[in-house]
Amino acid sequence: MATVTIRQTGSPIRRNKIQRATLAGLKLNRVGRVATLEDTPAVRGMIAKVHHMVEVVES
Repeated sequence: MATVTIRQTGSPIRRNKIQRATLAGLKLNRVGRVATLEDTPAVRGMIAKVHHMVEVVES
């Protein structure tokens, strides 16, 4: 399967619980962390939900 690598660029401080939980679901919890996940519609939706705190490094 295809993979997508994402990096957390923003802090979850002062964000609502849903956005924090989404970051945890993406295996991110600190600024600068990098995670490689399968490129599925569910993961893409999670990335879209917190697009202001993450960046896609490579697809």
